[in-house]
Amino acid sequence: MNSFTPSNPRRTRGGFSLVEIIIVLAIIAVLMGSAIYFMGGAVGGAKLTAVEGDISNITALLKLYELNSRFLPTTEQGLKALMEKPTSEPVPRRWTKLADKMFTDPWQRPYVYVYPGKRNPKGFDLYSLGEDGVESEDDLGNW
Repeated sequence: MNSFTPSNPRRTRGGFSLVEIIIVLAIIAVLMGSAIYFMGGAVGGAKLTAVEGDISNITALLKLYELNSRFLPTTEQGLKALMEKPTSEPVPRRWTKLADKMFTDPWQRPYVYVYPGKRNPKGFDLYSLGEDGVESEDDLGNW
């Protein structure tokens, strides 16, 4: 007797068994886990690239501030001097608003500005504390 005849309903049913569905779901889970693992490294790299771009942009704004006022903001005045005219000395005579909001790194912490710089004594230090948020050797800056 032919096992594929309509008289044998068990053999003519289409569809997948529970075991087949579980195997496919397991394969999908492994592939998704691998993709998330490998994308994690790409996201970290993107954040480092974002910090480099931010530091370049803020450096350009600080140089423009220096051109207008003939000096850089002090450490105490900080990057806020790009948004609001400083009230403490030295107060620039020619001041222009150069930024609309406080600059934050990809980890949502403000960039650190020090003038005169510790690493750049003839200029300024501008850096992100990085993912750990602690001042250490892994900070990302203009050095």
